Amino acid sequence: MSETTRRTSGRSIPVIGIAGGIGSGKSSVARALASLGALVSESDVQIRAALETEDIKRTLEQWWGAEVFNDSGDIDRSAIAKIVFNDPQQRTRLEALLHPYALLARTALIEQGEREGVPAVVIDAPLLFEADLDAECDAIIYVDTPRETRVKRLQETRGWDEQELARREKAQLPLEQKRKKSDHVLINEGDEADLHSKVRSLLARIRQAFLQDRQAHPSGSRPASSRRLPPGPHES
Repeated sequence: MSETTRRTSGRSIPVIGIAGGIGSGKSSVARALASLGALVSESDVQIRAALETEDIKRTLEQWWGAEVFNDSGDIDRSAIAKIVFNDPQQRTRLEALLHPYALLARTALIEQGEREGVPAVVIDAPLLFEADLDAECDAIIYVDTPRETRVKRLQETRGWDEQELARREKAQLPLEQKRKKSDHVLINEGDEADLHSKVRSLLARIRQAFLQDRQAHPSGSRPASSRRLPPGPHES
């Protein structure tokens, strides 16, 4: 597990990040947390909204020309994906452009959650560690799902084969590193009811640890390891 120091600036509710392999069920975990009252910050939704702003459109046209727009004048996300997937420098450039928009949206959602007194705010982001979003979290759940299950899901939902999954994950932090940098491991190999039960139990444990840490570290800055409880029955 990680020894990262995360800063919460004295927040009154925990911020939970979700990590895991592609097709592991991260969004299902986020939906389960939402059903328990949490607010969910969806990075994909925030990025799509940012790509619709005129400032972003003008910048991307200056960088890459008209080929990144569709016939309706909207950003063609598949065209952008082709550019950044094969060019790390362009990917970093795009992330630097878009991340401030997403940060504003996350900050606003956390403030809303504190006003409303919700159980937690959840960050559902495909590249949680790669984009350094883990530093904004009080706890991170790693969703552990068998590879064969993930491949089957992706074949059904995206038309990917195992080679495509491997190609995509090669561009991300290795799964074992994501697991080690997380605070909790949720085994996702049952049905929806089983997953919901595990999420409910884990949310209670995270909130317990968060409240204990607030009392022990009122400044809001502490090593990640100080927040951990012994593994629960659904963790490894």
